[in-house]
This record gives sequence, structure tokens and C-alpha cells, in this order.
Amino acid sequence: MICLEFLSDCTDTHCERCELCKQRNRVIWGEGNPQGSLMLILDNPGAREDREGNPFLCGTRETLQLGMKEAGIDIHSVYVTYLLKRRPTRAYDKPATRAACLPHLQSQLLQKQPLVILGFGNVVVEGLFPQKENATVKELRGGWHEFQGIPISFTYHPLAVRRRPNLLRFFVEDLRGLREKWEERAGRET
Repeated sequence: MICLEFLSDCTDTHCERCELCKQRNRVIWGEGNPQGSLMLILDNPGAREDREGNPFLCGTRETLQLGMKEAGIDIHSVYVTYLLKRRPTRAYDKPATRAACLPHLQSQLLQKQPLVILGFGNVVVEGLFPQKENATVKELRGGWHEFQGIPISFTYHPLAVRRRPNLLRFFVEDLRGLREKWEERAGRET
């Protein structure tokens, strides 16, 4: 089941923790399989998702689907969420906004309890590990880390892969590593 989960204002119907509340169109909690034990974290909803409310529409999703197919991951088994639950429409205070939105993601992780997480791009790395000076995907990819007690790895953002096709092989390699870790953890659960 593929669905897009909308909330009026994240988990709080009057969330005004950051300046995005003044520039929002819609709040998008996540998309994909709400019961999926494999969680993917992107920086924010795309323009088409924000405008039209349809899942998996834009170039980001096309590249993600291509990588998942190459890695042997069924699109119906994942849940995609966002560091920021609203699409920014203009410049904003990134560190303050990420810090304000992080509790929503943390709450979502407690609720969904995924087995493994994959974060896409430097924005997600910086948002989840603000204490790590100069943390980047290039530095963290290929290894496993922990966020809220859940194994997490990182890869390039699908748009970066789309713009720089030479990154596709690394992207697929990271997705294969994700599938292996997911299968390993799922095997322990049964």
C-alpha cells in the first residue's frame, strides 16, 4: 500500500516551532508503507508532493525507485519520511529549523520503530548529527551508525545522483548494503 500521510501541522496541530509554519502549503508526514520496517529519510517533501499531494512523483522519487530496483528493494516495503515535514519555499534559518523539526522525526521513529534507517544527503546528516563537525555523506557512507538506538547509514541524495550519474553505482551499493542489514535484522526478529 502506497500512501501519503498528511497532518495539519506535524504531530501538533498548532506547530509553530520554526519559520516554515509561515510558508507552508501542506505538511507531509511521510509516504509509502506506514508499517514498513525500512525507513528512508529525505530532507523535505518535493514541490510536486507539496503541490499535488501525490507520492513518488518527482525526479528524487524516480532516482530512488531506480536505485531500489537495482538493489532488490521492493518499493512497497519502505516508508519515506522527511527531516523537515514542510517544503521550504524560500530561504530559512537551517540550523534552527532542523532543531525545531527534529523532535517530530524522533517521535515518528518511536512510533514506527523501523529496523534500519537510510538517510539521504548532507542536510539529513547535518540534521541528525549536528554535534559532528563537518559531517558529510562522503564521510559517513559505507558504515553503520546509530540514531535513537536504530542502525542508520547514509547515501547521496537522489537529486545529487540524478545530476551526477557517476554517483549511481555508489548509491546502488549503499542501497544494497541497506537491504542486507535490513534482512539481517529482520532475521533476528523472527
